[in-house]
Amino acid sequence: MPIAADARELQGDIARLRHALHREPEIGLELPRTQEKVLKALDGLPFEITLGQDTTSVTAVLRGQAPGADGTTGSGADRPAVLLRADMDGLPVQEKTGIEYTSRIDGAMHACGHDLHTSMLAGAATLLAERRHRLAGDVVLMFQPGEEGFDGASYMIREGVLDAAGRRVDAAYGMHVFSSLEPHGTFCTKPGVMLSSSDGLVVTVLGAGGHGSAPHSAKDPVTAAAEMVTALQVMVTRQFNMFDPVVLSVGVLHAGTKRNVIPETARIEATIRTFSDESRQKMMASVPRLLKGIAAAHGLDVDVDYQQEYPLTVTDEDETHTAEKVISGLFGDSRLARWGTPLSGSEDFSRVLAEVPGTFVGLSAVPRDADHATSPFNHSPYATFDDGVLADGAALYAELAMSRLATLASATTSSAAS
Repeated sequence: MPIAADARELQGDIARLRHALHREPEIGLELPRTQEKVLKALDGLPFEITLGQDTTSVTAVLRGQAPGADGTTGSGADRPAVLLRADMDGLPVQEKTGIEYTSRIDGAMHACGHDLHTSMLAGAATLLAERRHRLAGDVVLMFQPGEEGFDGASYMIREGVLDAAGRRVDAAYGMHVFSSLEPHGTFCTKPGVMLSSSDGLVVTVLGAGGHGSAPHSAKDPVTAAAEMVTALQVMVTRQFNMFDPVVLSVGVLHAGTKRNVIPETARIEATIRTFSDESRQKMMASVPRLLKGIAAAHGLDVDVDYQQEYPLTVTDEDETHTAEKVISGLFGDSRLARWGTPLSGSEDFSRVLAEVPGTFVGLSAVPRDADHATSPFNHSPYATFDDGVLADGAALYAELAMSRLATLASATTSSAAS
């Protein structure tokens, strides 16, 4: 039976796992209930399981049974390996969707669809195990905690996920669902820069408090902070090429306790997104210089903490073409959209793609009856993801691994023959 049809047979199991994960979202690097559910889904399948030491990650290796280039099966340094990744963590968001399997955890929600990623990869595990005899190589499943700002991918890389099969994986694939942007069921690709880098900015303006009626006898950090917020936006438009965008958004501006008291300090927090390493490096130099200059002009001090977070997500062109061919083969060309420009979201799957060739695939989980142009986007308390994409996502995960291993094994055989 074709893999997409087999995946549809698993739709009920995949959806039940997704609902169970959605009801109990966990945040950060420690996701014990989530890990337990993943291990239960893998129970009885022929995977070699390794649990994270510093996180609740799960690494599962499936040894293909088809003969490799050397005529042998099992593990071996010459056998190809492919990695499939799903992130598992939720967000500190109070869910307001009203769905029947809504989050039972106060202040936590799977608002970015990681419950779909995890359940789809668990479904792919079953599909791949059933086709183990056709795999002339190994598949590494990477169930990762802590994507939402905790850099969980770095932990798993340090603990050896890329070498879990006994050698460095030849290719890596990740997937991400969206609750808007594209029509239901659309798969999205982009070679090259697909997602921006992400950095954090925390600024503390240091003044001297006083009475609001006598600002001349104090050192007001509030007016300086306000000027800094505006100046940061102007700097982006004046110092950076509009065709190499920079996004800087202030999310926190805090000072004071009472309207007639000039406070000691003011605090600014911002997120910064860039689409090239050159702009990222320039921002790291320009932002502190600007803020220190403004503070000095007001006779104040300032502490600038520029925090590097996730790098650019850069997909390999050949691996992206591979994914596009698999998508078209499974679902038809009408289900595939190639983005012309990157998104300003960021991902720690970028850590994996910086180490090995691979690509990242978007999948629209917009409800069928919703308008994708106006639906609430990921991270919204109203973001809704449709179960209808689960089987297709699982099939794509599995077929990406199978087809890439077949190509790698064929190339190895040809090289050995020559």
